[in-house]
Amino acid sequence: MSAPQQPYSITYLPANTTVHVDPAKVPYDRHGKPGSILEIAMGHAVDIDHACGGVAACSTCHVIVKSGFESMVPADEQEEDMLDTAPGVTPRSRLACQAVARGTCDLVVEVPTWNRNHAKEGAH
Repeated sequence: MSAPQQPYSITYLPANTTVHVDPAKVPYDRHGKPGSILEIAMGHAVDIDHACGGVAACSTCHVIVKSGFESMVPADEQEEDMLDTAPGVTPRSRLACQAVARGTCDLVVEVPTWNRNHAKEGAH
């Protein structure tokens, strides 16, 4: 995996929230692969549902990379197999927990409507 060497940004849609990524501050020790779209989101209070905790065992963190797809580290076989179970997959679909950008350009990522969890449980 090629870690980013320069700052870049990720804009999460439909919230239109932009996060500026400083590679020196990654990883955030959250969920998913270090530097993944999910980990960066979680490190900046951007909510993406991820039922399995970010270990590529479900497809609830399915996102569509609308811009900057060419800067992504290619999906591995485990991610591709799990994407096969996601609704509405496109050629630019990725699991947010596994998708890591090289940082060569900014990203625009859409969280599809069917993957947005509008109801959250309270603390136990």
